[in-house]
Amino acid sequence: MKMKVLILAAALTASILAGCTPKAEAEPKPTETPTQEETNKDTTLTEEKSTQDKEQKVDAVTTASIVDSEDAFEKAIGKDGTWIICALKDLTFEKDLVLEGEFKNGKKNDDGTDAIQRKIALYTQDDDRKVTNRFTLTAPKLTIKSPNARIQSGTFKGELYVETNDFQLVDAVVEGNIYFNSEDAKAGFKMDEKSSITGKQEVR
Repeated sequence: MKMKVLILAAALTASILAGCTPKAEAEPKPTETPTQEETNKDTTLTEEKSTQDKEQKVDAVTTASIVDSEDAFEKAIGKDGTWIICALKDLTFEKDLVLEGEFKNGKKNDDGTDAIQRKIALYTQDDDRKVTNRFTLTAPKLTIKSPNARIQSGTFKGELYVETNDFQLVDAVVEGNIYFNSEDAKAGFKMDEKSSITGKQEVR
């Protein structure tokens, strides 16, 4: 009887110990190595995205802004705007404006460098590039800071301040004065025979 009790106790102890022993953790699955086809696909997608990003940056630089509101015009002439700003109607401001930032027009110079240009186009035209409508931009003051900038085929009413050495009027009217910040700015200013200025031109 004593022997049976000892055997039963030993079996019970083994059962308890087995229940407390933690189960062996499952072996981790091996990491799958991407195939050459998948690697090539990922590389192609990365290259396509990079190309697309570059094209979008180019478009952002060379695209025109077609504006029909004061808010849109003010945004377009800023340093984060576009190289050409095309008005669709007369625009009137009660505050001073600044044309600033350096922009490329998407063309090349004779030496192969990118052409820098900025244009405020106060007109619309037909397919033959004939001017169909002319508009008036009115503001107390417009300061020109963008290089190789011009106002074309429309009217600006207000005081015009020029801080660059290559500003132009093309088939445009300035109803007001033009003030240059240096003699070089005045000497570099050009206007064609279709343009006119009602006020004075002086260095200030």
